[in-house]
Amino acid sequence: MSNGEINLGGEKDQLPLFKNRTSELQRRLKDEGIDILVMTDADSIYYYSAYWGDLGLEFGRPSMLVVANGGDVTLITPGSESLMAEAMTWVGDIAYYSDGVGTEWRAPLDKAMGNISSASRIAIERDKIPAAIANYLNEMFSSNPPTNGTPIIADMRVIKSTEELQMIRQAGQVAVAMGIAGRDAMAVGVPEYEISLACINAGTRKAAEIIGAEDPNALMSPMIHNLQALPSGKFTSYTHLHPRVKEIAHGDPVYMCFCSICHFKQLKIGYDRQYFVGAADDERARIYNTAIEAQTASLREMRPGVIAEDVHKAADEVYQAAGFAPCYRTGRALGYSSLEEPQLKYGDKTPLRAGMVFAVDGGITVDEFFGARVGDTVIVTDDGIEIATEFPRELTIV
Repeated sequence: MSNGEINLGGEKDQLPLFKNRTSELQRRLKDEGIDILVMTDADSIYYYSAYWGDLGLEFGRPSMLVVANGGDVTLITPGSESLMAEAMTWVGDIAYYSDGVGTEWRAPLDKAMGNISSASRIAIERDKIPAAIANYLNEMFSSNPPTNGTPIIADMRVIKSTEELQMIRQAGQVAVAMGIAGRDAMAVGVPEYEISLACINAGTRKAAEIIGAEDPNALMSPMIHNLQALPSGKFTSYTHLHPRVKEIAHGDPVYMCFCSICHFKQLKIGYDRQYFVGAADDERARIYNTAIEAQTASLREMRPGVIAEDVHKAADEVYQAAGFAPCYRTGRALGYSSLEEPQLKYGDKTPLRAGMVFAVDGGITVDEFFGARVGDTVIVTDDGIEIATEFPRELTIV
């Protein structure tokens, strides 16, 4: 392959990566004196087991991954997902349950906990676990309530593997393809939803091209989905407004956010682009260029060893020098979740390290007048950064 790219192979070829992550998790649990960790977050379950599904507690059908530091790993999921689960995961112990049968997910959870005593130390993802499951475990271990295992998982996910970084680059290709298609669809009289449809189609085709070249039999779908943020005109000040039937007018700015819609191989991406249709007035141009300048300042600051809040400070100084209000956050780590740690904001003293990945934004909102935004996915390298979503950012009239 060209440009130093690696061939990730088929889905089954990647299962040792997931299994090795779980082994490392077990080692860390033992070091922390935690006997067993119960995961309920879909992103965490996928990170260790390679299994994903669309069901959850909102359907009354949660999935769980129970990891003991002594070696036992159990995946609990609805019986309706049995064929898919067995085809996806490396985990040998898969426990199924059915709606309305017995105590449903509680029975396999009890069994997975095995002979854990009341003195054992249990961990959960405290900030992500559904209340029904948390309450059940709290009652089961009332004399020794579960501790929070999220920091262990989060720390493992901070530095991305070689395979993850390559998939993030691929996700960047998908996002850029979406942005180009959206830009090319913009014209006076075109409804916002038509622009979003163009983005979805282009992203799906690019994802299908990449996945199909690696593994034509992959279970991972290339379909781009979820509602996109795509406001135009003065509604660009409504940061996350979804596309409507509103038609584009001459002079309208059109903002496209791909953060909630471009999910590629379960990875999340940060990418925002904005264009002007026909013309851009001077004040909007000034605001937009300030947002670009702020993002550029933060990108210039990023490299290993730099403190996270200092990256944010570089952008914030640009905003304030131009007369705008201080900014809360310039960026956030991402990966299998849209919000990971660390974050580029005041108070986060984390030093940047090679292998971290961030969504890095520039953004200004002025009341009901205008919102200017740009965003990219950035990989921290040994000597600086690599922008996975590299594409022109300068003010562009279409």
